[in-house]
Parts: sequence; structure tokens; C-alpha cells
Amino acid sequence: MLEPSVKGRDFASTRQPAALHTQEHNKRRRKSKRQEEEEGMYRGREGQWAFLLHRLSGLAILAYLLLHVISISLFMFGERAYMAVHRTYDLAVFRIGLILIVAGVVYHAFNGLRIIVMDFTGRGVAYQRQMWYAVLAITVVSVLYTASMVVPRILGGY
Repeated sequence: MLEPSVKGRDFASTRQPAALHTQEHNKRRRKSKRQEEEEGMYRGREGQWAFLLHRLSGLAILAYLLLHVISISLFMFGERAYMAVHRTYDLAVFRIGLILIVAGVVYHAFNGLRIIVMDFTGRGVAYQRQMWYAVLAITVVSVLYTASMVVPRILGGY
């Protein structure tokens, strides 16, 4: 069998078995992955925190929605059962939960808009970090406003 050659050049001596080529390729992949980890890529950067908070806020919204549906459906058992549960919502822990759910909804909504901007515009990815900090700022402002309305009710007992 003839070995491949191009313009008189013999490649038979440079040919490597497929297994050796695959081993070298995997070694290079592991090395680049290791370098990424050493350089700090994918470790606690803004994108990871944005993803984590987006998932957690989504789960919190889902839990709140389920609680809301259950508490509203208690009206089927009469006004007495409905009011008994809704009186417990006046406890401080539920009012603090109200502040947290506002934070979750605002963060989830504005981070969702940030994701849309990144996905549908070519320029969005370049500013994803700045947009995430803007989302955090909007969330903090809304939480402070909500807290200014809810905390006096907690302290005043009404």
C-alpha cells in the first residue's frame, strides 16, 4: 500500500495512531479546562451569581404562588377558615417574607429583561456585567421602599 505524500513529501513518518491522537487531544482539553479553573473563570463571577439568583428567585415566586393559591382556596371551607389563615399573615415573619418576595419578583423580572437584551441584541453580552449591577440596584431600591412601608407595620403591630 502506498503511503500518502504531497508534492514529494512523505507523511508516513508523521502519522500517529488514532488512539494517540485522541489522548493528546484529551490532554489538551484537560489542560485548558485546568487553566480556566486556575484563572478563576466560572467561579463566582457575575454571570454565575445572576444565574443562581434567577433560579432561586423563580423558585421563591413559585412557592409564594402555591401558598397564595392554597390560602385563597381556603375560602371554599368558609370565611372562618379563610380568616384564620389570613390572620397569621399579619405575623412579623410573613411581613418580612413580603419584603423578600418583592425582592424576588423585582430581581427575577429585571434579570429576565437583562437576559432578553443579551439574547436578542448583539451588543447585550458586552454590557451584561453592568446590566446585572443595574438589576441589583433596582432590586435594592425596591426592597428599601417596600421595607419602609412594611417595617413600621411590624413595629407598630398593625
